[in-house]
Amino acid sequence: MVIQVGEKLPSVTFKCMSADGPVDTTSEELFAGKTVVLFAVPGAFTPTCHLNHLPGFIDNAEAIKAKGVETIAVVSVNDAFVMGAWARDTRADDKILFLADGSADFTKAVGLELDASAFGMGIRSKRYSMIVKDGVLTSLNIEEAPGEATISSAENILSQL
Repeated sequence: MVIQVGEKLPSVTFKCMSADGPVDTTSEELFAGKTVVLFAVPGAFTPTCHLNHLPGFIDNAEAIKAKGVETIAVVSVNDAFVMGAWARDTRADDKILFLADGSADFTKAVGLELDASAFGMGIRSKRYSMIVKDGVLTSLNIEEAPGEATISSAENILSQL
């Protein structure tokens, strides 16, 4: 079942890449007492994710944070090494927190998994964006098609803040 506005986000552990390798980041550390914009992509480096979705958040990071958002994070069902490489490649690691949900624990817990087996990608995340205040979902924007990034775009999030 898909998480609903007003519900608390589940307790999970993400992996993030650091200079010393992968480190754990819990949902409590990420969301407690903060306003966070989280967006999800089916896969790092995939065309829509890499060329359309992520760049909008990079370009609008300052405007989003100016609206009181402490953290902008991207999550994908990829491992921490892939997410770390994506952060380095896009030079966005100073603006966006790259979260690896390698086993899709968070993705499944919020009910937003996507079966991309037909494309050789297995279980992934649907494309979406959300606003979270102190661990509670206040806005959720889910794309109907994985190749689109309009409803879940940075520009749409900006209009909701």
